Amino acid sequence: MILADLTQSPRPIGDVWARIDKVALTGALIVLVLAVFDRGAVVPILGTALDHFMGTLPFILVAVAAIAAMKASGSERLLDGVFKGREVRMILIGALVGGLSPFCSCQVIPFVAALLAAGAPLSAVMAFWLASPLMDPAMFAITAGGLGVDFAIAKTLAALGLGVAGGLMVKLMAASPVFADPLRVAPKIGGCCRARKKTVNWRFWTEAERRQSFVQSGASNLVFLGKWLALAYVLQAVMIAYVPADLVVRVIGGDGVGPILLAVLVGAPAYLNGYAAVPLMAGLLSQGMNPGAAMAFVIAGGVSSIPAAVAVWALVKPRVFAAYLGFALTGAMIAGVLWSAIA
Repeated sequence: MILADLTQSPRPIGDVWARIDKVALTGALIVLVLAVFDRGAVVPILGTALDHFMGTLPFILVAVAAIAAMKASGSERLLDGVFKGREVRMILIGALVGGLSPFCSCQVIPFVAALLAAGAPLSAVMAFWLASPLMDPAMFAITAGGLGVDFAIAKTLAALGLGVAGGLMVKLMAASPVFADPLRVAPKIGGCCRARKKTVNWRFWTEAERRQSFVQSGASNLVFLGKWLALAYVLQAVMIAYVPADLVVRVIGGDGVGPILLAVLVGAPAYLNGYAAVPLMAGLLSQGMNPGAAMAFVIAGGVSSIPAAVAVWALVKPRVFAAYLGFALTGAMIAGVLWSAIA
């Protein structure tokens, strides 16, 4: 009996930790720290964060509804045959699909693995990889709400331009040692998005299964976007309250390529999430951040963030991965310089 009791070990701490929502935990810890060190600031900071969140909520709801409708209608299936034809055409389509389709990071890996297995050229896949983390319908809506429609359009064009440029560079250098035999022997093509593809039916509300898919997809995306943006707006309010504006201006304000280069270099380690980055950039811009630095940050951070980078690392050899990062950082620098001159 004693032996039997000893075999009933409690749930490992690691399993409990894995069940905790890290975003919610981070937000709670921020509020706790504020309550300990500056209790009077808690209500104003949370009030500011709530005001900004409610201002963005309509954009969140539109984005969530658009993604849920795409999932329920099965319109993702329309992307199955687009990577066919001439290589330059495939590069252009790869960048366009990557920049406009709502693929999550776990969907990218099996999708790209299938493309490569079907014989799609690496150039077209690279175009898709570079553009995919930067923009999608939800990202456009959130960016337009937080940073303005002009910034959202400029970021979309930067994503497409980066994808096309990277794809063309791979095409031109296809015979070089960098891109020779690019795939790993046994690519990892797992992922959490393994749902069966549906036939296309735009009137998805006429079928119970599709209605359920719409509700489930909408709910999960609403929770995902909501929690990240809530955390981001709390961080934005804290930053505005405690980070002196003149410090921001001295470090990442002003003219020239210095602030833009700095934004490119810190984009990867400082990048939380594409949606969370929007309120943070809005707060920094209000304090005097160089507009070009903001553009460079979201481009460099988006492409080199962990989910996006893992999708590439899982399938290709390190030298191709290094080329991917090189294209991304160079493109971010160029986008930042151009936006700084235009904005």
